[in-house]
Amino acid sequence: MTNNTLKNQNIALFLAAITIIYNLAEGVISTFYGASDETLALFGFGVDSFVEVLSGIGIAHMIFRMKKHPVENRDQFEITALKITGSAFYLLVAGLILGAILSVMYQAKPESTLVGIIISLISILTMYILYRQKLKVGQALNSEPIISDANCTKTCFYLSFILLGSSALYALFKIPYVDALGSLGIA
Repeated sequence: MTNNTLKNQNIALFLAAITIIYNLAEGVISTFYGASDETLALFGFGVDSFVEVLSGIGIAHMIFRMKKHPVENRDQFEITALKITGSAFYLLVAGLILGAILSVMYQAKPESTLVGIIISLISILTMYILYRQKLKVGQALNSEPIISDANCTKTCFYLSFILLGSSALYALFKIPYVDALGSLGIA
């Protein structure tokens, strides 16, 4: 194993750790304020953050294996992590669609979307940097799973814009159901 490969593996592991820690914090804050301010888009964004944690754990596990010997196949832990992550995404989508329908039926309106604006702005910056760095190290290591994780981070980057848009529109114009539309966009 070359010195450059070891350096890139360490960078990949560091990026996986940042992904896990950041998404745990973002998930806790977003789900708490999403529930307390009754903003479905922020709540769904927070739940998505927890799904990202699962993905980050799978990548960190793979990198630990890469450091010991070349990874040619996924092990059972990674396969299970992928299945759980995929299933969690489907459950999130179903929950957000149901939540949006109930939100419209009961004419629910967020108390405030300020936290959604703040979280989305922080997430846009964080996810963009993480995406670029994960892509760079994934290409350097010729690792499809790391490149796929980078693309997952890019999706979170785009979801941050949806949260920002729905939160800002509601904060500025109090447009009915824009929060429900934001949650459908996240779904």
